[in-house]
Amino acid sequence: MLDSLYEAALGDAAVREAQTPLAEVLVQAAAQPPARDAYAALNTGDHIHVIAEVKRASPSRGDLAAIPDAALLAETYAANGASVISVLTERTRFKGSLDDLRVVRERVHVPVLRKDFIATEYQIVEARAAGADLVLLIVAGLTEHQLRALRELAESLGMHALVETHNDDEVRAAVASGARIIGVNARDLTDFAEDPSRFSALAAQIPDDVVKVAESAVRTVDDVRGYRAAGADAVLVGQALVTGDPAELLPQFIGV
Repeated sequence: MLDSLYEAALGDAAVREAQTPLAEVLVQAAAQPPARDAYAALNTGDHIHVIAEVKRASPSRGDLAAIPDAALLAETYAANGASVISVLTERTRFKGSLDDLRVVRERVHVPVLRKDFIATEYQIVEARAAGADLVLLIVAGLTEHQLRALRELAESLGMHALVETHNDDEVRAAVASGARIIGVNARDLTDFAEDPSRFSALAAQIPDDVVKVAESAVRTVDDVRGYRAAGADAVLVGQALVTGDPAELLPQFIGV
C-alpha cells in the first residue's frame, strides 16, 4: 500500500513538473511570505496542541466527508484552537489537492502542513510555493540520505518537517536526521492496522527538545488523555474532526 501511494504521488508530481519546471516553482516559492514557525506553534504553553486535518477520504476508511470548502473548515479549526492545520494534498486515495492547501493558507493565520507522500525536491519546493509552513516526511518511504536532504531543503526554505515514524529503527533514523518535530503513527502503513500503544513505546527515544506528535487513533478525549500522559506535545486528528463537530471536539481535546 505504501509503495502504491508513493507511486501515485510521484507520478502526479512528475506531471506537474513537466508543466511547471522546478526553476519556475523556485521563483514562486521565493515570492511567498515567510513561513510561519510550526515548531514554536507546537511547543508553547502547557496544554496539548492539535494538528487538525482537512481530510476527505483515506485508503483504510474510504470517503469520510465531502468538504466542499476546505478553507471554511480550516477557519473553524483555527477559531477553535487548532495550532496547525494539516491539508491532505494526495489526489488518488485521499481526494486532496494543492489547491486545497492554497485556499487554506489564504484564510488562516496558523501554520499549515502539507501532508502527502513526499520524496523529491520538487514536492518540497512546490509545497512552499503553495504556502506550506510544514511538510510531512515519512521515514518508511525514504532512505536516510533522502530524509536528511529533504528535511534540510525544507528548512532552507523556512519550513519545518514533521518526520513520521512507526518503529524503533525509524525513530532512531528520525533523530539522527536532525528532525525537530517527530510523529509516531499508530497506523501501520503496510496493512493500516492501528496500535495506539506504539506512541508510548517509542516516545521515550525522542529527545526532550523535539516536539512529539501522536498520529492516528485519536477519536475521543480519553485517546488524547492517553497520548498526553505518554508524553505527546501534540496530536494529529483527522477522521474525528471531519465526521464530528470540530467546534465541540477541539476545545475538549485541547483542554486535556
